[in-house]
Amino acid sequence: MTPTVTEQAPADFRCGYVTLIGRPNVGKSTLLNRLLGQKLSITSRKPQTPRWQITGIDTAPAWQAVYIDTPGIQTRHSNALNRHMLREATATLEQVDVVVFVIEALKWTPADAHVAALLQEVKKPVLVAVNKIDKLGDRRELLPFMEKLREHTGDREIIPVSARSGDNLDRLRERVATGLPPGPPLYPADQISDRNERFFAAEFIREKLTQLLGSELPYQLAVTIDQFSEGRDLLRIHATIWIASRSQKAIIIGRGGAVLKKAGEQARRDMEKLFGKRVHLETWVKVKRKWTESESALRQLGYGGKSSG
Repeated sequence: MTPTVTEQAPADFRCGYVTLIGRPNVGKSTLLNRLLGQKLSITSRKPQTPRWQITGIDTAPAWQAVYIDTPGIQTRHSNALNRHMLREATATLEQVDVVVFVIEALKWTPADAHVAALLQEVKKPVLVAVNKIDKLGDRRELLPFMEKLREHTGDREIIPVSARSGDNLDRLRERVATGLPPGPPLYPADQISDRNERFFAAEFIREKLTQLLGSELPYQLAVTIDQFSEGRDLLRIHATIWIASRSQKAIIIGRGGAVLKKAGEQARRDMEKLFGKRVHLETWVKVKRKWTESESALRQLGYGGKSSG
């Protein structure tokens, strides 16, 4: 992790890297988006939707927290894609200054225990964010759960939050900032990520297909950006949606092209909001057989580095 920019800052300014880690579906991506006040990380109810480290930059007058959202940690690593996501999720632990272990309120699973075991040897500050408290019918249940949770997390600070409503996120941000080391900002105050626009364009398309199709969606789906042409008032984006078998093509396209058209329209609106200009989007669906099982195919689709475009 290399700083890109330093700016004049108060002598007591704090700055550092913070990783969000946890099992799938605990709300890490929603938490990042809420902390930043900006949608960066894609979300859905389908497990393993995030596949990359997503960097989000939260800058305040006295500190800058560079958050890294990671794919959910799972215990099964049956193919090359799953192994890629595990590497993405765990690679940050020795490099960051603060770790936020995200779990779901009133739920402790073997997958949570697996993450807790990974964090046992981490010497950096670890905060435990108990997410989704807005879904509790009776918040009095939270206190005994948190007491029980200490058996698994030790004396690490536990902070109940709601990524969806924003409840208690000020407390989380404050505690994160306390754990950051002294130093100047690494990024300009108005920068919110180190990812490029091609990356977000590809991710927004994949998100919309995931949300529209749910359990029908082939897990073996990837998106690459073939053309990204920027004019004064218009972005022209051509994207390819990759699947692993011909039988999946009809699912992605939908009857009369309805699914692909709707996903494109929704993704385009998100792009226009993030990029601040009109977007003309064209998409194609192509087959790359068994790409999730091949390390070389993963690299061809951008899973070997920091660009999906």
